[in-house]
Amino acid sequence: MTLPDLSDAPSPRSRGVALALAALLGPFGAHRFYVGKTGTAALMLCTLGGLGLWYLYDVILVAGGSFRDMDGRLVSRWDPEESSDGLSSQVLEELSFLRGEVAELSERLDFAERLLAQPRPAEDPPRSTQHI
Repeated sequence: MTLPDLSDAPSPRSRGVALALAALLGPFGAHRFYVGKTGTAALMLCTLGGLGLWYLYDVILVAGGSFRDMDGRLVSRWDPEESSDGLSSQVLEELSFLRGEVAELSERLDFAERLLAQPRPAEDPPRSTQHI
């Protein structure tokens, strides 16, 4: 039997996704399927998370950053890797433009809210146009 590689490199799996799966679908072993531990995931599915004990133990492990994937690497990164290598410069320019538009709309909304929040001056009651 070989021991898993406990290298210092973190797992490519997201800790946030694993925690969400563990919290929501933990008794069914969804988080273990996610990190590649299909054997224990199937066992967890059959026992409904070890009647809740195994489920609770795994939620604590994932939240604490001590949960490992099938290769023995810690599932410690909260967010998936952000790489803009796959995005073209045109897409990045468009995103920058959209950010500017959203900022301008936010300023306009703030201005409108301030205008509407101001008290209105009291108006004279409408006069009757009928003559007696």
